[in-house]
Amino acid sequence: MSSTTRRPFRRPAAVLALVLGATALLASPPPQPAAAAPSGREPALAQWIDRDTVVWKGAEHRAARLESGTRGVHLRLVPGRLSPSERLAYPHLTHYPAFTVDPRDRALARSALRDALHATQRTADGRRTTTGVQIPGVLDDLYGTRARHAALGPVFARDGRPTLAVWAPTARTVALELGGRTVPMHRDGASGVWRVHGARDWAGKPYRYRVTVWAPSAGRTVTNEVTDPYSTALTADSARSLVVDLADPKLAPPGWSGLAKPAAVPLRRARIQELQIRDFSAADRTSHHRGRYLAFTDRHSDGMRRLRSLARAGTSHVHLLPAADFATTPERRADQARPGCDLASYAPDSDRQQDCVTRTAGRDAYNWGYDPLHYTVPEGSYASDPEGTARTVEFRRMVQGINGAGLRTVMDVVYNHTAASGQDPHSVLDRIVPGYYQRLQDDGSVATSTCCAGTATEHTMMGKLVVDSVVTWATAYKVDGFRFDLMGHQPKANLLAVRAALDALTPAKDGVDGKSVILYGEGWNFGEAANDARFVQATQKNMAGTGIATFSDRARDAVRGGSPFDADPRVQGFASGLYTDPNSAPANGSPAEQRARLLHYQDLLKIGLTGNLADFTFTDSAGHRVKGSGVDYNGAPAGYAAAPGDALAYADAHDNETLYDALAYKLPPRTAPADRSRMQVLALATAALSQGPALSQAGSDLLRSKSLDRNSFDSGDWFNALHWNCADGNGFGRGLPPAADNKDKWPYARPLLADRALRPGCATIRRTAAAYRDLLRIHATEPAFDLPTAAEVQHALSFPLSGKHETPGVLTMRLGNLVILFNATPHQQHQTVPGLAGTPYTLHPLQSHGTDPTTATASYTRPSATFTAPARTVAVFRRG
Repeated sequence: MSSTTRRPFRRPAAVLALVLGATALLASPPPQPAAAAPSGREPALAQWIDRDTVVWKGAEHRAARLESGTRGVHLRLVPGRLSPSERLAYPHLTHYPAFTVDPRDRALARSALRDALHATQRTADGRRTTTGVQIPGVLDDLYGTRARHAALGPVFARDGRPTLAVWAPTARTVALELGGRTVPMHRDGASGVWRVHGARDWAGKPYRYRVTVWAPSAGRTVTNEVTDPYSTALTADSARSLVVDLADPKLAPPGWSGLAKPAAVPLRRARIQELQIRDFSAADRTSHHRGRYLAFTDRHSDGMRRLRSLARAGTSHVHLLPAADFATTPERRADQARPGCDLASYAPDSDRQQDCVTRTAGRDAYNWGYDPLHYTVPEGSYASDPEGTARTVEFRRMVQGINGAGLRTVMDVVYNHTAASGQDPHSVLDRIVPGYYQRLQDDGSVATSTCCAGTATEHTMMGKLVVDSVVTWATAYKVDGFRFDLMGHQPKANLLAVRAALDALTPAKDGVDGKSVILYGEGWNFGEAANDARFVQATQKNMAGTGIATFSDRARDAVRGGSPFDADPRVQGFASGLYTDPNSAPANGSPAEQRARLLHYQDLLKIGLTGNLADFTFTDSAGHRVKGSGVDYNGAPAGYAAAPGDALAYADAHDNETLYDALAYKLPPRTAPADRSRMQVLALATAALSQGPALSQAGSDLLRSKSLDRNSFDSGDWFNALHWNCADGNGFGRGLPPAADNKDKWPYARPLLADRALRPGCATIRRTAAAYRDLLRIHATEPAFDLPTAAEVQHALSFPLSGKHETPGVLTMRLGNLVILFNATPHQQHQTVPGLAGTPYTLHPLQSHGTDPTTATASYTRPSATFTAPARTVAVFRRG
């Protein structure tokens, strides 16, 4: 495969179920994809975990040895046992035979590691067995202490002279290819780092490393020409790294050094809009830079007007889907394919659109970007010119534009896997230190539970790369937050190291207040690291109390219904009509089953509104006094947070169907557009009015649709583009979604897409957006939504009508001087709250004088303390 070949990046359906989380906690999770089998080599069943110890799965507990290929070096192994510290560091290896390296041979380790390495043993019956050897542990032991403090990549001295450094402890030789010539590099034996000092005229020149190293995946010694893992800039399509100093004043747009940011908000109060850079402007005819970083500098575009409107209402952050260099999009526009069909001419329920889009999907300009190639360089396809440093300048201008709109910037980062491993052209790390950066299974194959070649962030230098990369984005690009993809595959210790490194950044020293940078991620628990098998993971339960939030799938499933992966997408939930407005799908069960499930969903939503607190005590729908941690969620505790800010609430995100599309499947087909709008707002309100941070997918307030596509990562602009102008519709009815991930749902999708009533008009879209902004303003202006501790939430927040007699489809919440009714039923509801008789309440002025005339009819009867909410309405009442 040539270095310019682009491979489509696809998350298998079984993995998608885990990627978004709910099924990560099921009693019987879906099958995992098989690990990638070792290619061109024997299994590596032996693991050299430190200079003293080897663990060998399947070996006999008798003498063995390590043999190092062409150099004839061998190290004797004698039967031993793991020490307590080794057992703690390698819990997944504790049941395998352990061996001790003969003290007389330990000095040979560094030499042996730079050659082909095998473990051999003569068994009791005289057979000779041999296996490959995994070496990350011993590399960390021998080199990690010194290497973790090394400055890698291009580093410039004050006089403008660069030093280039790469960690390659197992390489036989490393040379620098620079501007058509080869320059030798020198190895530091203590750290395994190779360096070369350059001249001033090296600045701006393209380079690669030429690394000669034993590659187990190839079964031979190879010489790889590979880019720098610590690249600061790249040529087009990531063919070469560039010797670039990010502190060079020429790369700073006007006003960069004095960039004024919106005031920081604590994570617990953050309200976040998640969007993809290309989606933001690809269909915006008012933008001058469609699909690019610079679209965020088009102050008068429809998209930027919308962002400013959301910022004024209380949105605090924009979360950008991955914008670091990724592998699957040709960066030059001339190389990008386009669908060759008149997509708009086909019927709304046709399969022609998806067929045409799919034919060019692997070569078009679109991909979400969850296939990282270089972790700390902006993606080139979003730049006006991918060749050179335009992407650096334009990324910075994008941050300026977002900050200027009153919003802070969050980056989605993907340190849990790489685009490829082994000798693949899109493998960078593994071609420099083979077998180190990727997480390996017990047989030496690369773990692929994340759908791609997993990384081993538990290893010193991969963990260092994560910390160094995040700090660079925070300081050199002034990014205000980070969302970690599949964070549960990383050690908790690595995320805490990131937090500590950011906290150490100060405006005086670094130009950044690192403590204001927010962190959150996907704390799902699955794969080879599940249940802390290899280390304490950064999962939901483990991250409680750290100040780093995890997405909470509990309320998400309750508000939508079922899970995102149901065979029948019509399974209903709180905001989609379960029991109170049934859609007749057999998957919903009998009326009695629906009622019971709805009331349990209401308990999950109550916990979600507290910020998913584990110790919050309340009366559940069965009348029992319980804690959040005592409520069941698919066999796991529903409440897991220690404080507001530990759990991030959301009703939809980029994965799976948009909220509008989920409701299209789940609401009864007869549901009128105005009622669909009201249910959309109600669903969004369960996150927007919760304690702790909340996220919504950009366009959800505009009833955004992807024409029922549940996995639009490679579905192009046709299915993904945001339509800021309501005259362009909301994206519904643009054809059947791509077959690869949706064909099994086509029988459900086809009649919906053909129904013109499901394509909302401008009035409906505007009404939805306005009602959502009213909720954001209420959250932003009411101090009761900013409770910093679990104790304060317990004191201020309650569900006074919860219990055996609570109304199915209605939640009543007291919060400080507020009473909030979530009425998901198709009927007006009256809720009388004991103990409040005679207390004065009025509908919140942002609703009584707000944008929705229906919500404005909500009322309160003071003598009986009866609160009345119209059908499908969230009504907020304030005391006094």
